[in-house]
Amino acid sequence: MTDVSPPRRPTSPPKPPGRPARPSGMQRAAAERTRTTIRRRRVVNVIMVGVTFGAAILATLPLIFILGHLLAAGASLINWDFFTQIPKPPGEAGGGMANGMVGTLVLILAASAFGLPIGIGAGLYLAENRGTHLANAVRFLSDVLNGLPSIVVGIFAWQFLVKPMGKFTALAGGVALGAMMIPLVTRTTEEMIRIVPVSLREAALALGYSRWRTSLVVVLRTALPGIVTGALVAVSRIAGETAPLLFTVLGNQFWSVSLREPIAALPLQIFNFAISPYDQQHALAWAGALVLIGIVLIISLAARFATRSRFGRGGD
Repeated sequence: MTDVSPPRRPTSPPKPPGRPARPSGMQRAAAERTRTTIRRRRVVNVIMVGVTFGAAILATLPLIFILGHLLAAGASLINWDFFTQIPKPPGEAGGGMANGMVGTLVLILAASAFGLPIGIGAGLYLAENRGTHLANAVRFLSDVLNGLPSIVVGIFAWQFLVKPMGKFTALAGGVALGAMMIPLVTRTTEEMIRIVPVSLREAALALGYSRWRTSLVVVLRTALPGIVTGALVAVSRIAGETAPLLFTVLGNQFWSVSLREPIAALPLQIFNFAISPYDQQHALAWAGALVLIGIVLIISLAARFATRSRFGRGGD
């Protein structure tokens, strides 16, 4: 059989390597502009990184100064007696703030028992009925209440709780603090429920769950770590409030854990000792402030731990 393949073309000999082509004037100008832009961007980047670093340092300086001053002024009185004894009469050395710390714990528990169920329920309603007029009104009022001065809440509680009862009580203080928790817990619960995937709701409804059971069993349980974080943030906010307690609790120099009687509270004792003319009580006020900020720090760390358990170790 005859080979009919096409004839090969003769190959030209390779060209000797020549001198590379010179860039044109436009190319040289573009390269110069690029080098100038890169240098300028590097300078701007260094400046902006320095500015943001300085802002971060300035944001932490107040806390560092406060902690340093509290440690210098109150750390010397932090001992076993401080956590186990009640304050001594004015002019006597020693004593502690044990009744104030126990009273603060009682008030936080009373406020949580009042504010958390209402806040979580309201947030669940806002997330599941976000388009209704009632939901829009509740959301707007929650945002307004978040910025309401705490002394206004105290006056409100005095008018509607203390005055009808005829005396100051820990219950009135717990209700006032719980009212301050409600808007923050409401908005946090709503945002946490909103990020729950819709597919979970659809799967529960497809399995025959009712809507209310889907919201409580599936959606709320999925968003629980974020809701716990919001609750802890709300608790840390009310832990150091003083103005509402001035109108509701009044304070107590002795041991008391009854909700129907005046009760001691750490913020109230700090306030009363700070305006006292006795140096010993001034020192106790600094020590109490140190303990109070430590309590807030512990609650904040617990909130951060709950956030990490919800969003993983890589989250902020």
